[in-house]
Amino acid sequence: MPDDSSTTQLTATPGQTVGPFFGDALPYEGGELLVPLAHPRAVRLHGVVTDGAGAVVPDALLEIWQADEQGNVPTADGSLVRDGYTFTGFGRAAVDNVGHYTFTTLNPGPTESGKAAFIALTLFGRGVTNRLFTRVYLPEDTRALAADPLLASLPEDRRRTLIAEREADGSLRFDVRLQGEGETVFLAYPRHET
Repeated sequence: MPDDSSTTQLTATPGQTVGPFFGDALPYEGGELLVPLAHPRAVRLHGVVTDGAGAVVPDALLEIWQADEQGNVPTADGSLVRDGYTFTGFGRAAVDNVGHYTFTTLNPGPTESGKAAFIALTLFGRGVTNRLFTRVYLPEDTRALAADPLLASLPEDRRRTLIAEREADGSLRFDVRLQGEGETVFLAYPRHET
């Protein structure tokens, strides 16, 4: 006789660490180049990933998704396309042996009028059982930053962990701290059960 599955309680399979083995298959040539280095408005997004003790994490993998300069979310097919012309808004980069990552991209525009422009960042790493989500906000539009609902929901010291620093050469510096003092704010998204 078949089991009545509507009354059977199943135990969830525990999460597994997402690294460090992804380094063999997930990085791809040009993954960190959302635009070519010679693009006239190319901007470098870079930083260091550290753990709770402040030690560098030498085997993390980061992905970014972002709007283009006008705030349009790209819909071009093939996120992995690197043809020198198509901006897909997606990039993937592994950190080096001292925890440093680099992307070459564009400054995103805000996706809605009056909203702060940001880059969505996802981190995979050894000991991280689920990928971590955060945002990289551009520092210039202080009015939009003050009005952003996510930033406004955070205490000032936590809010600062989501705002990149604009360096003298125009680069964006965004360090990711996984735990401890100055920990980067990570976001949780609701899970939809099927």
